[in-house]
Amino acid sequence: MPEKEQPKQPTHRAYSVIRREGQDDFWLNVGLVFPHKDGGGFNIMLQALPLDGKIVCREITDDDRDEAPAQQRHRSTNGRSPQGSHRR
Repeated sequence: MPEKEQPKQPTHRAYSVIRREGQDDFWLNVGLVFPHKDGGGFNIMLQALPLDGKIVCREITDDDRDEAPAQQRHRSTNGRSPQGSHRR
């Protein structure tokens, strides 16, 4: 069976969240996520692996596309979902 072509644009980013004492968590971008054409799964393209084995996938928003790469890495969770503002 021929492999289906994946969408050209990723829909999510893959992060390793690094906990830092007394500071915001550090969200290290480790890859991109592409949905399958049939909507039944994802291809996750990693450029690094997290040390703790946990990967967090977050939907790419229009704000994320406009942010500078350095800003994307500093995000705070504070027990909440990081979605919403630039300073997540």
